[in-house]
Amino acid sequence: MKIAIAADHAGYELKERLKSYLTHEGHNVVDLGPESYEPTDDYPDYAIPAAEMVARGEADRGILVCDSGIGVDIAANKIPGVRSALVHDEELAKLTRQHNDTNVLSLGSMFVDETKARKIVKNWLDTPFSRAERHERRIRKIEKLEQREVTNGATDR
Repeated sequence: MKIAIAADHAGYELKERLKSYLTHEGHNVVDLGPESYEPTDDYPDYAIPAAEMVARGEADRGILVCDSGIGVDIAANKIPGVRSALVHDEELAKLTRQHNDTNVLSLGSMFVDETKARKIVKNWLDTPFSRAERHERRIRKIEKLEQREVTNGATDR
């Protein structure tokens, strides 16, 4: 699987560890930064390009990390075609895939250590979308809203 990964300064160390883990597991990992720890960087500068890569179909999934996970999740969900979920446990990782067909995973380095993050990522990557009619119907409604926002000029992407 091709995975776009990005973080801010607070998520840099966990991103680097997850990148190694994912590569070891055989995934093609595209690191969208940062390349080194920089305490003044801003999460939108990294989360948005990673989310856009997923939305364009240039990556199968995306993984984003900041201190709480909230900032990267908000930024990613501004991109039409992205369904990002902020996850802090393994069961939620499964549910976001089964019920919501999430394509971006947001993690908070303040709340998950490397061991827990690996378990969350594994569950998230290994869990398929259920394709139950009710879940597909709900995703179509979200996609219809995204199209309306793009058509009405609500976004400039």
